[in-house]
Amino acid sequence: MSILITGGAGYIGSHTSVELLNAGYDIVIVDNFSNSKPEVLNRIKELTGKGFKFYEVDVLDKDALSQVFSENHIEAVIHFAGLKSVGESVAMPINYYYNNITGNLILAEVMAKHNVKKIVFSSSATVYGMNNISPLTEDLPLSTTNPYGSTKLMGEQIFQDIYVSDNEWSIALLRYFNPIGAHESGRIGEDPKGIPNNIMPYITQVAVGKREKLNVFGDDYDTHDGTGVRDYIHVVDLAKGHLKAVEKIMGTKGVKIYNLGTGIGYSVLDLVKNFEEATGVKVPYVITKRRPGDIAACFSDPTKALKELNWKTEKTLKDMCKDSWKWQSNNPKGY
Repeated sequence: MSILITGGAGYIGSHTSVELLNAGYDIVIVDNFSNSKPEVLNRIKELTGKGFKFYEVDVLDKDALSQVFSENHIEAVIHFAGLKSVGESVAMPINYYYNNITGNLILAEVMAKHNVKKIVFSSSATVYGMNNISPLTEDLPLSTTNPYGSTKLMGEQIFQDIYVSDNEWSIALLRYFNPIGAHESGRIGEDPKGIPNNIMPYITQVAVGKREKLNVFGDDYDTHDGTGVRDYIHVVDLAKGHLKAVEKIMGTKGVKIYNLGTGIGYSVLDLVKNFEEATGVKVPYVITKRRPGDIAACFSDPTKALKELNWKTEKTLKDMCKDSWKWQSNNPKGY
């Protein structure tokens, strides 16, 4: 019995693959390398000492995906595959809606055909929109401000409707906050293509001399230092959350929704300061104007995940900074 991981060569997918293999699961990885590199697969094997099956398949390719299910005894799916840049989604909405929504539908169709009805779905804190006050709980009203967020919200709706139509399904919807950090070995980490959309790889690329300075978008928010506050979570803690979610869906039916975050909000300047202290490397930055759609503060209430999954984060902001830097300094050009 194997766990299928779509997008398993990506940033969160690769770390989750390591945790699953280390916990004794057999895995099958599917990835099309649109935002990842083949070298990741070698590193996963190196870190775990274990092999696994890999298919270079796009989830939009129904026949190829169906073949993966035919050739393997798959018990559950962790679905990471999808496009994930907020800014790019605003510029290319058709691409995002087509890729992310169609991907969900094809995967669900193929799963149903092969009688695999257990899935962990990558959602996002973006589904909470701009009008809720942090800390954010799973029962708040949902809304979105960009096409990427809308594809996540629609993904949640699709899987909830599938369960209504067939109560045999067991579904965990995981709302991630802001994953940063890297495996403590420095062998796998975040390797964005082009200019990073996320703050930590931007900071590490400035620190390693690849970029001149960090742009801080706005210093006039209603926060302790005027810069935006977010809930940063170590990617390894996040990966372990998927392990707990898999355990949960194996033994239950229904739809479960969980925040995966630390419950602590740190500002952009807190992050810069902690990075400098953890690494001894200065990060020059400039304050620029706010980005449209950014909110002052967004952090989780992770109580439900603790209560129902027995999961909580263990790593500190310093750990996140230290591990991000170890990855970047060991791999200045990425994979």
